[in-house]
Amino acid sequence: MPDRPYVLLSVASSVDGYIDDATSERLLLSNEADFDRVDEVRASADAILVGAGTIRRDNPRLVVRSAARRAGRAARGLPENPVKVTLTGSGDLDPAASFFTSGQAGKIAYAASPAAGKARERLAGVATVVDAGDPADLPGVLADLAARGVRRLMVEGGSTIFREFLAEGLADELHLVIAPLFVGDPAAPRFAADGAFPRHRGSRMDLAEVRQIGDVVLLRYLLSQAARH
Repeated sequence: MPDRPYVLLSVASSVDGYIDDATSERLLLSNEADFDRVDEVRASADAILVGAGTIRRDNPRLVVRSAARRAGRAARGLPENPVKVTLTGSGDLDPAASFFTSGQAGKIAYAASPAAGKARERLAGVATVVDAGDPADLPGVLADLAARGVRRLMVEGGSTIFREFLAEGLADELHLVIAPLFVGDPAAPRFAADGAFPRHRGSRMDLAEVRQIGDVVLLRYLLSQAARH
């Protein structure tokens, strides 16, 4: 078993780098053709990870939409949907959220130590809660997922989660979709929050693919040696 899963970050962004606006209604940056591409990527993953803030803000289902893709997973002896994973620092998660109620795949919540007890109380019967340390240890989370058989992890947000994976050098591949619009609101979330990212010649990503999908563009970058081989 590898010491961590292969990690793929998937994000749609405005031209000026925002992944949403500051309103209560989710901003749909992509289009149906790209949503179908994302569904295909989901179907190839063993697990999908989002932060607790994304669950509270967007209430995502994080399931494979295509019946044919679900059937294909079942034919390979896999659950119809990937395992769903979240990280929480507060334990403040609603067990009735779609993340926990949609789909039959397992759900895992990695909680910072001070919040682990609260998370176990709130999520009893709907998710496995794992103490992730204080502060939460992302490499430890990945090692635990690998031990559970997760070989390919898809990360779908939000800003803080993307920043942590990138800053710690734990991402192998990035699928960045650029939507033809501007948000221009400093209160809105950006693709990656400010952080101490690697800044040296070797930190340049390899551009593996550029694809037009309707009115959006997919940029596929390789970030690690594992991705480049």
